[in-house]
Amino acid sequence: MPNHPSPPGSGAEPGLSRRVLLTGTAAAAGLGLAGCGSVAGGLSDRTRVKQWNLLAGADGAIMTEMHGNFSAEHPDVELEATTFGWGTPFYTRLVMGASSGNAADIATIHLSRLKSVSPDTLLDAITTDELAAVGIDAADFPEKIWEKCFVDDKLYALPLDTHALVNYYNVDICQQIGALNADGTLVDTTSREAYFDVLREAKALTGQFGTSLDTFGGWRQFWAWYRQADGEMSFGEDDFEMDDDKALQAIETMYLMAEEGLCPTFADGAQCAANFENGAAAFVQVGNWEINRFKLFGGDNPNWFSMTEMPNFFGNRRTQGDCHSFVLPRHNAWGEGVREATIEYAAYMLKNSFRWGEGGGHTPSYLPVTESAEYQALQPNAEYSGVVENVQFDPDVWFSGSAARLFDETGSIFLQVYGLAMKPEEALELMKERIYSLLALPNPVD
Repeated sequence: MPNHPSPPGSGAEPGLSRRVLLTGTAAAAGLGLAGCGSVAGGLSDRTRVKQWNLLAGADGAIMTEMHGNFSAEHPDVELEATTFGWGTPFYTRLVMGASSGNAADIATIHLSRLKSVSPDTLLDAITTDELAAVGIDAADFPEKIWEKCFVDDKLYALPLDTHALVNYYNVDICQQIGALNADGTLVDTTSREAYFDVLREAKALTGQFGTSLDTFGGWRQFWAWYRQADGEMSFGEDDFEMDDDKALQAIETMYLMAEEGLCPTFADGAQCAANFENGAAAFVQVGNWEINRFKLFGGDNPNWFSMTEMPNFFGNRRTQGDCHSFVLPRHNAWGEGVREATIEYAAYMLKNSFRWGEGGGHTPSYLPVTESAEYQALQPNAEYSGVVENVQFDPDVWFSGSAARLFDETGSIFLQVYGLAMKPEEALELMKERIYSLLALPNPVD
């Protein structure tokens, strides 16, 4: 996940249709994709596996470390990993490369974007026999996440993790306001007002805010609170269904929190985290990928904070989130041994994802790791490991998901709500208008 402002737009550049891409025109358009197909051997007798990813933050450093470990343990495989810009640059490159059959052998994408990258034409399906050969089974993953890896009964993705909006808390401040249990974990609250009471106590102590959050990333908070209230959002060709009352309740939560000064009225990703680090807020609601930033900030005291799942506002602890997942971009042909080595690489990353959770903050999707005694003893990760069951993927439509347009289009509205420049009722109507505008656009990869 990114450590920078809001994701920029959809997964392919406007004006590039799937028909154009599939003719190979994109590959000839000066995009640097020629010659990127599978290679067996190359200049050595090793099998080359090319991997593309979009992990440029702290978690990217952990993936690079894991890649080094894989290479050390597989001297017969030449792993060539490339990191592209997060969001649109990555998805554009993936779509164009796969359309010509010249992408990487394996790529890391957000599972919420699986359908939007046209898996039937741009990805290669993975067989259960291939997974069995490397010791991977469907039972190794949470059922609801595993099901999202299929399109038309074909397996196109292998989930590496769950990453989600979670709740960090300053241990010292929470102890002073009596918000900790005897074991040092955060007390449970079971309503919005009960949590606001905790934030009021925290604000009285910090002198500024109770919690910090990214006011540019309002979609994440909206979707968490909307789904906690059992809100559904479904899409047809030119219409969509949304529960207006539950949506308004979620937007009102933003407004009320800001109006009372319990959170900032304006904070981008950097300021959001800084408010927590400098003690201006006792809590911060950001993604679990920020764990290393906060540990490093603590210096000799990396345990100055801890983490838990999103607070229960409306009956449960559901939260907005996604999964980093491995996919196989479509190949014109696989070199000898390359596909087998590629599947072996994916299996290695899953089986060794303890390090991904420990260092990157993401909760591994591979259950033999997350259910292990070693992981359950890992703090603060174990305290929010239940997020795997509570993560809520974005709505199922092409302009939704990580780094897609729904995030940006609604985020600019919620920014005004947090800034108290727009009332919740106005925001709801504008949100619906923006969604109808997106529905009127063609899917860039259709």
